[in-house]
Amino acid sequence: MTPLAVDGAMLSHPGHLRELNEDVVLYHTAKAGDPLAHLGTLAVVADGMGGHAAGEVASQIAAQTIHLLYYRQNRPVPEALAEAFAAANTAIYSRSHADPECAGMGTTCTALVIRNCQAWLGHIGDSRAYLVRQGTIHELSEDHTLVAQLVAEGMLTPEQARISPDRNVLVRALGTSASADPSIWNDGMKLMPGDTFVLCSDGLHDLVEGAHIVDAVVHHSPFDACQALIQAALDAGGHDNISVGVFAVTSEPTGDTPERPTIELDLTGCSRNIG
Repeated sequence: MTPLAVDGAMLSHPGHLRELNEDVVLYHTAKAGDPLAHLGTLAVVADGMGGHAAGEVASQIAAQTIHLLYYRQNRPVPEALAEAFAAANTAIYSRSHADPECAGMGTTCTALVIRNCQAWLGHIGDSRAYLVRQGTIHELSEDHTLVAQLVAEGMLTPEQARISPDRNVLVRALGTSASADPSIWNDGMKLMPGDTFVLCSDGLHDLVEGAHIVDAVVHHSPFDACQALIQAALDAGGHDNISVGVFAVTSEPTGDTPERPTIELDLTGCSRNIG
C-alpha cells in the first residue's frame, strides 16, 4: 500500500454580525519521527451555542478534550473517538451546571481522523464533513437537526428544509444532556491520492454551495482554499461565525506544514467507500 501524506489548514472568522467567535477549530498532524505518528491526523471543528461567552467555552472544551484524549489512547479509532466525545460531553455538561454563566451551553462537533490510509468520522450537530473526490463532492456527515429529521420522516422535502426558519434547530449536541449520541464510524473509509476533506460550521455551508467548495479545493492549496471559502461566505452575508478546514491527501510527503490554530481573518475584497 502506497503511503499517503496529509496537507491541511483550518481557519475561523467571526463573520460580519457577531463580535464573538464561538467556533473553534483545531488540528494536529503527527510528523515522521513523532512518537504519536502512528495515530495519524486529527481535525476538529466545534460550533458553540449558549448565552454570553458560554458557546465559546463549550466549543473550546470539546475541541481540547477530544484532541487530548485521542492522542493519549493507542486504541482502535472508533473506540478512541467514542471515549473522547463522551468525555467532552461530560466536561461541558458538568461545567454548565457548576457555572451559572454557562448554563445551557452546548456545541456541535465534527472530528476527522486520517490514519493508516483510512479516514474515520465522529460527528454531532450540524457542522459538516465533506469529501471531494475526482471533482465530485460527497457529504459525509448527517445533520442532527429538526429539519433533517423531518426530511428523513418524509414530512419536508430537502428544498423546504434548506429555507426553513428552523433549519438550525439541533436535536443532538455535546453538553446539553448528561449523555450524548454522536455518530461514530465503526469502519474506516479507504483513501485515494487526490482525496480532499472539508470540515466546516454552518456559517459556511449555509451560504456556500457545494460547487464552490469543489472549485476552491481543486484549484488552491488547503490554506488558500480556506481563505477563499471564508471570503465566499463573507461575500454571501457572513451572518454567523465561519469555520473551515481543508485536508488534502497525497501520495508524496508534503514536508513540515506548521500548525495553524484558530485564526480570525480580516479579509478584504476500508469498508466504507465512495465512488
